[in-house]
This record gives sequence, structure tokens and C-alpha cells, in this order.
Amino acid sequence: MLQFRGEIPQDNRELRHAVYDGAVYLASPCAGSLKLVRKAQDAIRSVLDVKEIRRAHLELDEDTFFTRIGALRRMIYLEEEFHNILSDILEENGFDPDCTAFDPLRLRVVCPDGHLNKKAAPVYFPHRDTWYAHPQSLIVYWTPLDDLGEDETFAIYPDYFQQNVPNNSEVFNYDEWVKDGPDLKIGWQKEDSGLTAVYPRSAEGFDPGQDVGFSCPAAGQLFIAGAHYHATRPQNTGKIRFSLDARLVHLEDAASGTGAPNVDNRSSGDILKDYIRA
Repeated sequence: MLQFRGEIPQDNRELRHAVYDGAVYLASPCAGSLKLVRKAQDAIRSVLDVKEIRRAHLELDEDTFFTRIGALRRMIYLEEEFHNILSDILEENGFDPDCTAFDPLRLRVVCPDGHLNKKAAPVYFPHRDTWYAHPQSLIVYWTPLDDLGEDETFAIYPDYFQQNVPNNSEVFNYDEWVKDGPDLKIGWQKEDSGLTAVYPRSAEGFDPGQDVGFSCPAAGQLFIAGAHYHATRPQNTGKIRFSLDARLVHLEDAASGTGAPNVDNRSSGDILKDYIRA
């Protein structure tokens, strides 16, 4: 049974090892996450230049929307100020900056009925983040920019945390993924990436069974193992779902092979070389 825990323990080792065992921490906002959400919202308002950012898909034509969202993704992923805010958040939650590295923040944009767009299909593929060549010690940090109900977040399939999921993760090699630059890594910098790039996914037709969802307030903090099998929920609320996530690794855990169980990850490549030290 999936365990949701609310209070971040003072001992970071306790948090990490609980996550490696499948627990999920869903914590209240901290000073750093509130700052991060404010900065991200300011950036979105500035770049999209619309009346209401959660309805920007109604005000902008498809090409303009895609181009501006792409610029936002690059900004948030690459700018040092966002890296520094994330470092502060991690330290505020007990992560030792001398032992922690991260793959930077990604802006996630889930439009109403976006699952009907073939170009966005990979957004909704059920998967494990570890299938993208991350170590089994991967912990994912996730925070929404708005209050979200259970139907707007993502589904977790706890029955498969320690069970094999038929998948094609062997197709993913990190070094091949980034050989032409960081566009695929940042996500959706080319309009047809969802049609042309090969993304790890579970076998078509595989039934993962019962899922577990959750609601979360704006700037709430989720810490979850990258090995959890999960999927973005399609939504038709009429509003865009904006969220941010980053991938964290405790370097000593990665070096010692400590982490969540590896039951089916066959991806390859050296992604840790490009992680940023907190």
C-alpha cells in the first residue's frame, strides 16, 4: 500500500531511504518553494503576455504558444537563478549540498484535452523516470504552480514499484539523446519531437491496475522515487496545469548502489556527468 507522509524528517537519510522503499512525501510549501513558484509565474506572465496564463491556449495560436512555452522551458532549465533557488529548497528540506546533485527544473505544461494531440502523446506515457538513464537512487522533486485537485496531478501505480513492467527502456541511451544538444533533455523544443523521438514507455496494452492520486496546494512539495511507475493524468478542466519538477541524487548513495529496486530498467548512458552540484 502506498504511503503518503506529510512531515519532512530532520534526518535526510530517513527521508531518502523511505523514498527508496516506496514512500511518498507530500509536504507543505516552504519558503524556497513559494519563492520558486512566484518567480516561475512571473516569468510565465512576462513571456506569454496574455490576460490569464492558465487560459493562454485560448488566446494564442498553436505555433506562438509552442514557441513561447519552449522559451520558458529553456529559461527555467538553464538559468542559474533557478538553480540557486532549487539548491536553497533542497537545503531547506535537509539535503546536504556537498552530497547532492540535480538535473535542473523542468516546466511541465498540461493543456486541457492535451492527450488528444498526437504530438503530445509521450507526455502521457506511463513510465519510470529511471528509464531515462537515471540511477536507482533518483528522487524526484515536484511542485505545482496552482492548487490542484487529484484529477489534475498524476497517477501512481504502487503495485508495480517492485514488479516488472514490460517496457522498451533499452531504447534509451542518454549520450545519444543529447548528442545534438540539450533540446530533447529540456523537452519540447521542436514541435515534432513527440512524433519523431523514441521515448521509453511500457508495452502498449499493458494494464497497470489500480492507481493512486493526490491533490496538492500551490508550492506544495512532493518527493518520490524516480523508480515509481506513474503517468500524467489527462485533464479537461479548461485550464492549463503548470508544474515544476527536478531530479535529485545523493552522490554517495549512487556510488554505493543504494536506491530503489531495479526490476526492469535497461536504459544506458552517463547522465550524472551533467548533473549540477547543489
